[in-house]
Amino acid sequence: MRSKQLGRTGLSVSIVGIGCNNFGRRCDAAATQAVVDAAVDAGINFFDTADIYGPRGLSEEFLGKALKQHNRDELVVATKFAGPMGDGDGMRGASRGYIMRAVEASLRRLDTDYIDLYQQHMPDQTTPADETLMALDDLVRAGKVRYLGNSNYSGWQIAHADWTARTEHLNRFVSAQNLWSLLDRRVEQEVIPACAEFGLGMLPYFPLASGLLTGKYQRGEPPPQGTRLEAWGERGAAALSDANFDVVDKLAAFAEARGHTLLELAMSWLACQPTVSSVIAGATSPEQVAANAAAGQWQLTDDELAEAGEAAGGRG
Repeated sequence: MRSKQLGRTGLSVSIVGIGCNNFGRRCDAAATQAVVDAAVDAGINFFDTADIYGPRGLSEEFLGKALKQHNRDELVVATKFAGPMGDGDGMRGASRGYIMRAVEASLRRLDTDYIDLYQQHMPDQTTPADETLMALDDLVRAGKVRYLGNSNYSGWQIAHADWTARTEHLNRFVSAQNLWSLLDRRVEQEVIPACAEFGLGMLPYFPLASGLLTGKYQRGEPPPQGTRLEAWGERGAAALSDANFDVVDKLAAFAEARGHTLLELAMSWLACQPTVSSVIAGATSPEQVAANAAAGQWQLTDDELAEAGEAAGGRG
């Protein structure tokens, strides 16, 4: 498994990471252990969860137990705060008071002394950026958190947070986590340039476009039972459009002509992007872990990256 540095830091992360949103939801404790074991065996060291996954902390609990079977110092554990953990404004957000409660709860559920990457899950329009960053800086200085990241930020929010941190001499965000795939490239308009400018490592989520880039869905057919798009109802049906399938067919042909699969193209196209540190892919079985890990190993040339992007139609 190849690795990259997380943004401008010295922290090395596997180019394929495990998204843990299925832990506690589609994976019980035993299935979680199997996925984590398979990931470590495949050379994956990066595990990304959130307090709201599971839901409400169950993913963190399952992940924490599973990681006890492995060397914690060799693993990178990322989690998130700011999402709703209950009713009322006091159970979400990025205020100092909430962050201090949220980090202690995550540390307890993960059963660890520190969090490698602590990420703000979503922007909080009600809390000033300096309040959030000062609280997070205190956590780094206290040794409870090693690095800081954001998720679902826009380009201007990344720039504003970086300016605020530098002006106030605070620890800066080192990573950004956003939706990015060959079928959804909106992030390329502002977020990717912001990451390049300010040295943040991008951690794309939903790299397989909810399965559209794996070949599991067929044109003109309803989504298979138990799949994400089937669970999404009308939203999932809308994703199975002829326009999307036209792009999928072009990308599959591009990959096949070079002796690779659509899955390999979807994962490796992202893994080879200069700003990307690790591609986050969920898994519910050891077989999925192995497939995703192998899929990220294709090292596309600059020409191939550009050609695949053109085949996707520049859907930003």
